[in-house]
Amino acid sequence: MTTAAKLKEEAPVTPHDTRYLFVLPFSTDHALARRFLARDSQVVGNIRFGKLLETLDKVAENTALAYVHRFYPDARVVTAAIDSIVVRNRADTTHDLVFSAQINHVGKSSMEVGIRVECLGAGSSHVASCYFTMVARSGDTGEAKSLTLPPLLYQENLEAKRHNKAEQRRQAYKESLAQAEEMPSLDEYLMLKKLHKEQESPGFRGIRARELVLESTIRAYPEQENVPKTVFGGFLIRKAYELAALAAELVAPDRAVPIQVNRINFNQPVLLGDQLKFTAKVVYTGRTTITVQSDIERFLRSDGDKALSNSCLFTFRNVGDDMEPRPVPFIYPVTYAEDARFLNAYRQRVD
Repeated sequence: MTTAAKLKEEAPVTPHDTRYLFVLPFSTDHALARRFLARDSQVVGNIRFGKLLETLDKVAENTALAYVHRFYPDARVVTAAIDSIVVRNRADTTHDLVFSAQINHVGKSSMEVGIRVECLGAGSSHVASCYFTMVARSGDTGEAKSLTLPPLLYQENLEAKRHNKAEQRRQAYKESLAQAEEMPSLDEYLMLKKLHKEQESPGFRGIRARELVLESTIRAYPEQENVPKTVFGGFLIRKAYELAALAAELVAPDRAVPIQVNRINFNQPVLLGDQLKFTAKVVYTGRTTITVQSDIERFLRSDGDKALSNSCLFTFRNVGDDMEPRPVPFIYPVTYAEDARFLNAYRQRVD
């Protein structure tokens, strides 16, 4: 039977049929809870967000893989992008976390996996809303190819609503790419002109963006492997986030906590033995927020060329002891590249 015939023969799958649940049992597994601690002290919201990113990527992979294996038992899935993660309430390592995932939308070979993270126990809450784009690939040992997937059957109004929102997110991203190529509007040009003019003042004491950059370099090893010879994407984005958090602390007077993952793109796979360069730049600050761009470059083993593996944009909020928002200093772009990064973050700002 051909693949096309098999896809037609399969009974239609609804989004509900793709549901996947995963639990981090912090209340009973104390060793696990300790691995997720951000600090060895009593603070509100004491949890490693980078470890949550790593978990989320695996949950999205498992959700997508279960659907794809209905039609292609030997296939694999890869993360193409994290479309957005919105942190709605704080979490900690004293209460269990539940990850409830399902596929909201299926394109030709891609899927949007929506994940709702909830905190159980006293003061239970909706912690975060997360959206991943996954792509089905052949499991051949040679060059992997994208696989055609059958669409989902949307029987309930809520399923259709989620499908439509997924389409809107896809369209919004396309529009943001086009907007990023646009010249500054008159208001944006005047704003940038004002910022550059202020820096010419003899008494200028502001913080320039070039002062808020961190870099680190590592090599990819087998313990970070996910599928054969390829490094786990969750590990990469955890490391990118952790450097971004350190960069945010350079400008946050108090405590920088994550409130949004604006976007993470997975451009190229990372192979075992590759050298990786992580760069985190503070690109914009609002009244209480800090936006950090974190990029990963991989250096190819064969010819020494480098390529962008991942590009990430994170938003943090400066908070006090009780998580109340507190002001942050403004940062000033200087170069054309800094202006472009500043504008991109400004257009996506969360004040």
